Amino acid sequence: MNKMLRQLFVAVIVLFTILGLSSSIITAIRANELNADPRNVRALYHEYGTQRGFILTSDGTIMAKSDATNDAFKFQRSYPNGPLYAPVTGYFSISQRADRGIEASRNSLLSGESDSLFWQRIKSVLTGSEAKGATIETSIDSKLQNAAYQALGSQSGAAVAMEVKTGRILAMVSTPSYDPNELTSHNNKTLNENYARLTQSASSPMVNNVTSQLFPPGSTFKTVVAAAALESGKYDTNTQIPAGAGYTLPGTVTQLTNVEWQANGSNGKISLEDALAYSSNTAFAQLGVSLGQEAIAKQATKLGFGSSVVIDGTSSTGSPMKATASVFPSSMTEDKLALASIGQGDVTETPLQNVMIASAIANGGKLMHPTLVDRVRANDLSVLSETKSSVMSTAFSSDTASKLTTMMKSVVTKDSPSLAPSGVSVAAKTGTAQIGVANNAIDGWVMGFAPADDPKIAVAVVVHNTTGYGVDAAGPIFRSMIQEAMQQ
Repeated sequence: MNKMLRQLFVAVIVLFTILGLSSSIITAIRANELNADPRNVRALYHEYGTQRGFILTSDGTIMAKSDATNDAFKFQRSYPNGPLYAPVTGYFSISQRADRGIEASRNSLLSGESDSLFWQRIKSVLTGSEAKGATIETSIDSKLQNAAYQALGSQSGAAVAMEVKTGRILAMVSTPSYDPNELTSHNNKTLNENYARLTQSASSPMVNNVTSQLFPPGSTFKTVVAAAALESGKYDTNTQIPAGAGYTLPGTVTQLTNVEWQANGSNGKISLEDALAYSSNTAFAQLGVSLGQEAIAKQATKLGFGSSVVIDGTSSTGSPMKATASVFPSSMTEDKLALASIGQGDVTETPLQNVMIASAIANGGKLMHPTLVDRVRANDLSVLSETKSSVMSTAFSSDTASKLTTMMKSVVTKDSPSLAPSGVSVAAKTGTAQIGVANNAIDGWVMGFAPADDPKIAVAVVVHNTTGYGVDAAGPIFRSMIQEAMQQ
C-alpha cells in the first residue's frame, strides 16, 4: 500500500512540475510570441482597446494616430498623408499587427504595454482615466520629406537626408509608395485583398528602398576608392594617375571608356581631383587595381559595408528597424575589381549607406549612427527617453575628409553646376550605373552635402530603371532637397 502511495505521490509531483514548466513557458518565455500571434483574438481586442500613441514629425505633423470607432475594436489606426510617410511609419492592422517602420520598432511603447509605461498604467487605474500609448517624436522634417516625395513623383527610387553632425534622418522617401490606410480596415475580407494586392505587386511598393533595397552605386562609389587612395598616403588631390580614353579590363578584351573627353586626362594622366570631378572610369578602374582589393574593402568596411545597421528600436520595444548590409564583393579577379572600383559589377549599396558616406565626408571622417526617433513621451507629455547621437566609426582622417570635400566641390563647379541652388555651395558626386541583362537601363544617383564649407545636411538620391545620366535623373531631386533644407 505504501509503495502505491509513494508511486502516486511521485506521479502527482511530476505532473505538477510539468504543469508548472508549461505554464511558465506560456506565460513568460513565449508570452510576446503568443501575444503577437494574429490568431490570438483575445490579445488583439486587448491591444486595440487601448488608444495607440501618435507618431509625429519633428515639427509636430501627425503621421499616425488612432481614431475611436463604434465596433468591438474601439480604435482604428489612420495615417494622414499615408503614402508620403509610409516608409517611416509602417502600419498597424488587425491581421498583421505592427508591421514595418516605427509601428513595429516602437510597438510596445505605442501600444502602452512597455515596462516604461507601468506607472502611467497604474495612474490610469487610480484616476479612472483612459490608458494611452506613448507618442513617438521622429527626426523627420515634414517640408523636406514632402519636397523629396514630390520631386521623385511617379519614378521608382529613393531619397534620404541626414543631419551631418548627429546622424538624425530628416527625410526618408521610397517610391512607389503605398497607403497604410488600405491595411487598417476592420473588415478582414477588404484587408486581406488589399494586402495581397500590395505584396504581390511587381513594383514592390511596401519595400523601403532607402533601407532594404540594394542598388549598384555607379560612380558615387568612386568616393570610397578616392578615400582609400588618400588614406594610403601615396596620393593627394593633385597626384597624376593613369587615365586615357580607354582601358582594357585585365585578362579580357572588354574596354572601358569615359563619357566626356575631360575624363581622359592629358597624355594618359589626370589628377585625382579631376578624375573625380569628371568621373573618369579609366582612371578609377586603374586606381582600384593599383590599390588592391584589400585596401578598398578595408575602407568600405569602415564606412559600414558588410554590416546591417539598426536604425531604430530594440527587441524590448518591438521589431528593430534595420538597413540591409551593403556589399563590396570579395575574392575578385582584377577585371572584377576594376569594375567594382567604378561602382559596377557586384558592388551594391542602399541609399542609406550612400548618405552615410556623404555625411562621413562632411563630418570630418566620423561616421554617425543613423537615427529616426528623437524622443518618446508618455501621455502626460513627460519624456520617457531621448535619443543621443553616437559615432559608429572614424572612417578616415579629417585631412582625407577635407580633400574629398574639395574634390566633390569640383564635381559641381567643373562638371555639374546644376546640382547647386543659387547661392549655395554644394559638394556632390553623381553616378550612372548600368543595370539589366543587356545593360539597357540606368540607376541614376547623386549624393552629397551642403553648405560645402559648413555642412549641415547630407542627401542621397537614386532613380531606378531610368534613362540618361545620374545628374539628369537624380540631380533635380537632389537640388530640390538641398534648396528646401537651406531655406529653413
